Amino acid sequence: MVKVTVIDSVMGSGKTSWAIAHMNEAPTDRKFIFITPFLDEIERVRSAVMKRQFISPDNDNVKGRKMYDLKQLIVQGADICATHSLFRDADDELVELLTDAGYTLILDEAMDVVERVNIGPQDIRSLLMSQYIKIEENRVIWLFDEYNDARFSDIKRLAKAGNLFIYRDNFLVWIFPPRVFAVFEEVYSMTYLFNGQLQRYYFDLHGIAYEYRSVRKTRDYYELCDYDVRAENREELYALIEVYDGKLNDIGRRKNVLSSGWLDRANGDVIGELKRNLYTYLRSHCEASAGEIIWTTLKDYRHQLKGKGFADSFLAVNARATNEYADRWALAYIYNRYMNPQEKTFFQENGIQVDEEALAVSDLLQWIWRSRIRNGQPIKLYLPSSRMRSLLRAWANYEI
Repeated sequence: MVKVTVIDSVMGSGKTSWAIAHMNEAPTDRKFIFITPFLDEIERVRSAVMKRQFISPDNDNVKGRKMYDLKQLIVQGADICATHSLFRDADDELVELLTDAGYTLILDEAMDVVERVNIGPQDIRSLLMSQYIKIEENRVIWLFDEYNDARFSDIKRLAKAGNLFIYRDNFLVWIFPPRVFAVFEEVYSMTYLFNGQLQRYYFDLHGIAYEYRSVRKTRDYYELCDYDVRAENREELYALIEVYDGKLNDIGRRKNVLSSGWLDRANGDVIGELKRNLYTYLRSHCEASAGEIIWTTLKDYRHQLKGKGFADSFLAVNARATNEYADRWALAYIYNRYMNPQEKTFFQENGIQVDEEALAVSDLLQWIWRSRIRNGQPIKLYLPSSRMRSLLRAWANYEI
């Protein structure tokens, strides 16, 4: 199996710029598949790689499906740009087509490779009793090919692809097929703080070897270099962030406050206090206008927390690779990031050590990077979770 090159380099260090240069300079007989979560990045790569023509799969074909088009493009030996969401549906046929096809995979950002499926124990038992599915060595096998109802269509699709497993007899887990990584000539995974990400746990679980590299810029040229965390200049980045330290943080003193579970249990008075704090910070403390603000929380609480003057300045908590907010300087991050408990248990019970702290600070930094800090300009940040503030400081001190 090929050893994956993990390009672990801080945001803005030039990972995509390196990939573009690498693909431009590669011999014409090399073939690439570039996978990214962002449609904007697909267009960026297609326009910037001048020495080869990248094609993106679409549904304008006899099957009306992007996956069918992806497979046809592989047969043709095309250079391909596609999204994570499409690549996640990899099945046995795709693996067979990629085997010995001579492709290099460049994976932009760590991919969701393990995920709990939204189905309850009662529905699982119902599917088993109806003989729609059976279980073989924890793998879910779909039996009823004639099933066309929308209710369990996602279960059918994942099971037919061979990527669905049952865990503890009461919940289903989708796992990206690890054999996909074995059929490429080379694999590059471009991300930051890989140690805390699900993809690292997944690689360890399946024995997929990887090595760390970073990117550096020499004049106008981007190149891979030895991984050196001290070269990230974290102190300089942290110095650009004015983290609020005042009474508005009182609500976040306890470790678990503002986590997903805490928000689910919070009553109207607590949500009201959070909303007032958010307004006070952004509109009174920062005196910022809507065009200067970005704020976030879990999407289910967006409408409960939005306020006058910043309602439309919301940016999803998992936002990545967008330059649309590169002039914003007044930020508020109303969330305390923990790993999904079922996913955490799944890995731990399989002997894989997880690092929730690295995961939390990685997501926080990715979100912060959407602001003008990406241009080396200072920002102000309301981060009411005491845990998230301590993790940000620990990152700046190279403790994470």
